[in-house]
Amino acid sequence: MILKAEREDLQEILQLQYLAYQSEANLFGSRDISPLKQTLDEVIEEWNSGVILKMTDDTNTIIGSVRAIERDGTAYIGKLMVHPDHQHKGYGTMLLSEIEKCFPHKRYELFTSTRSLDNIRLYQKLGYTIFARKAVNDELEFVYMEKYENN
Repeated sequence: MILKAEREDLQEILQLQYLAYQSEANLFGSRDISPLKQTLDEVIEEWNSGVILKMTDDTNTIIGSVRAIERDGTAYIGKLMVHPDHQHKGYGTMLLSEIEKCFPHKRYELFTSTRSLDNIRLYQKLGYTIFARKAVNDELEFVYMEKYENN
């Protein structure tokens, strides 16, 4: 089930984030990535200014989440995550589709590391195209992807 997260869900979502982003950190051999350093106060700030969705299993445990904020006609989507034990079941696709429904008739933008090939393939399969690349340092480069929804 996918619902809007409540304030009391945010600590559990942050713990899931710390777990889910371990694989991303492993791509770089470093735990020094922003999703692993984010604080609960920062997540609360995102919840106050945007939309955070949660996916729960049949025991009401949060197994997935995604968030977005709208600015100037673009929905900026971030922190799409699924618990490692529940990946490759279509849950990421479901979460992304649901967050897009929260911002109908918009331009959607997200980014991921160039090393996250599975993420890039998923986003391309769902209609996103790369429009920019940005090198953060010698080790880290992001691709920025967009999709337009006019239906």
